[in-house]
Amino acid sequence: MSRRHPPPRSRRSVRVRPGWPAGWALLVVAMLAVACSPVVALSGPAVAAPGIAEAGLIARDGARLPLRIWRPADGQAPRAILIALHGFNDYRNFFAAAGSFFAARGIQSYAYDQRGFGAAPHPGLWPGEAALVDDLKAAVHAARERHPGVPLYLLGESMGAAVIMTAMADPQPPRVDGVILVAPAVWGRASMPWYQTTALWLAVHTLPGGQVSGRSLGIKPSDNIEMLRALGRDPLVIKQSRVDAVYGLVNLMDRAMASAPSVRAPALILYGERDELIPPAAVREMVSRLPDAAGAGPGGRQRVVAYPDGYHMLTRDLQAETVLKDIAAWIADPEAPLPSGAEEEGAAAH
Repeated sequence: MSRRHPPPRSRRSVRVRPGWPAGWALLVVAMLAVACSPVVALSGPAVAAPGIAEAGLIARDGARLPLRIWRPADGQAPRAILIALHGFNDYRNFFAAAGSFFAARGIQSYAYDQRGFGAAPHPGLWPGEAALVDDLKAAVHAARERHPGVPLYLLGESMGAAVIMTAMADPQPPRVDGVILVAPAVWGRASMPWYQTTALWLAVHTLPGGQVSGRSLGIKPSDNIEMLRALGRDPLVIKQSRVDAVYGLVNLMDRAMASAPSVRAPALILYGERDELIPPAAVREMVSRLPDAAGAGPGGRQRVVAYPDGYHMLTRDLQAETVLKDIAAWIADPEAPLPSGAEEEGAAAH
């Protein structure tokens, strides 16, 4: 069972009775060693109506999640609304360049810090899938109230895409006109080697608050080196993760993969063939589970685009403009061919 933040700390002692076999004593010690639980900073009860203010998104439990808004120029009414969700350890500024790009094309974007990230409550602590999904629903509700009748789309990068997939599988999914899944985080336990899942289980049940970093893995998330250096200097970008936060992320990725058959909204799935974080086999498995996977491809309800030179951070790579033009074109007409022509690569990969 997960426990609320801050976790109570208790001290336990074990007295080994004379005559107990050493094996029993070791078993008791082992049981206590794995008695640690991951910390989850759960949201509170619903006490407020969702709303959007300049300074933040008001969640149902009254929490204020920092928010950025990119409006079309000259006060023109937006032709579409985009709610953008960042990835693991990132925050709302991930969408700075993209938000400006879309604003110039009449699309108004909102990006907020999800709980546990950026300047949102309890940075570094995993908030739980339910809180992430409920906050997204609150954002959609608030945006619908502010922009009645305007088409509304969700865009999620990596973890953000997993949150969207999980929300769309909910018995009461958010009411949206389409979803854009950028490098969706669907690398769950089913596609992980056994030694990774075993190590994670042991770590979260012995040292849930331990800090881990991916710097030594040699993973290249983007070819935009200047952007990566800026992230390294940004104090709101989390550099080291708690073990239980990584555990929570893996749980979310499991849920996102399981949710794929229930993602019935029109979807644009974008993936970089040089992505070193999410294995292509996991993305192919996710695409195969989509409701109309048999009809995926150009003009289909679920459209898959694979960029040969794309990395994990597709909307911030050096070829980001190519990706952003495809997204804008799809929002304008979900049935029309995409400017990049990369959809053929995605259909072939599928």
